[in-house]
Amino acid sequence: MVDRRFISSNAAPAPVGGYSQAVEISGARRVVYVSGQIPTALDGTVPESFPEQARLVWRNIEAQLRAADMSLEDLVKITTFLSDRKFADENGAIRREVLGKHAPALTVLIASIFDPAWLLEVEAIALA
Repeated sequence: MVDRRFISSNAAPAPVGGYSQAVEISGARRVVYVSGQIPTALDGTVPESFPEQARLVWRNIEAQLRAADMSLEDLVKITTFLSDRKFADENGAIRREVLGKHAPALTVLIASIFDPAWLLEVEAIALA
């Protein structure tokens, strides 16, 4: 059985927006590294709006986890790459909508993303 302890030290700034400063794992038997998931649908289309892209990325992450017999609850670390800082608040709101109370460790970076049509890319680590 995997035990998770979500850590937020009082000696460092508190997390803002639905994530943990650190996650301690014990008893894990499997680790899955999910490559950066992009906002591309099965038919190759890319939605135009940020909310549509973000939700599609999360569906793609969920699909990878299901293929590994895991779920979003198994996520322990998320790294999000945003094409522009202006998407930060919307990104956080959609992530919290998708994950609910589950709050893995998190990094968000503003970066030049491979395809200019993509407004974000998200990679993740899951443990079971």
